[in-house]
Amino acid sequence: MPVTDPYEPAGSGINGLEERVRANLAAFARRTAAASPNARRAGVCLTLHPHRGEPHVLLIKRVARGRNAGQWALPGGRLDGTETPQQGALRELAEETGICAGPAEVAGQLDDFVTDSGFIITPVVVLPRLPLRLERNRDEVHSLHPIPLRRLTDPDVPRWRTDPRGRPLLQMPLRRGMVIHAPTGALLWQFREVALLGRATRVADLTQPDFTRT
Repeated sequence: MPVTDPYEPAGSGINGLEERVRANLAAFARRTAAASPNARRAGVCLTLHPHRGEPHVLLIKRVARGRNAGQWALPGGRLDGTETPQQGALRELAEETGICAGPAEVAGQLDDFVTDSGFIITPVVVLPRLPLRLERNRDEVHSLHPIPLRRLTDPDVPRWRTDPRGRPLLQMPLRRGMVIHAPTGALLWQFREVALLGRATRVADLTQPDFTRT
């Protein structure tokens, strides 16, 4: 079965791509994780936006201190109080990157992902209004990294390796010096499969390297 090119949707340009992403997410039967009242929950944003003439998704590199120090990540974090995952994800997106988006700019959600450290992560796909003004939170974010969507669908992404315990390990090599593993790599892969290509790919069982639990 041929793969549909995500850059040739009905319509043209970024608007046509956004229509396809919304349609693919609307057709996707997302899975939620059962949560106890004391469960630790987080929301992250997969933010699609034009950069240098083509669609990109925004990643961040965390500062070299605190939780997940120096790791590649999607904008997002732990929920506050009674926030929903969507509310928390959008709040964190604004706090970490300066992108302010509302519910109308949310295209949909992917599967909840349960991390080995006990968090339930809800990925929220965001199509923010333009123009964007990116401004990183210097206390939390070392740098901002727009990644071309086309890179997510290249033939060498993802690649598979074996971890020291013999388990298959997903890697998302997105640029020189940027190889992303689960959980973030799993969310990027499902975003590619579901939102861009319209496939019902599941990622809950992907191996998480030990270093991602710090």
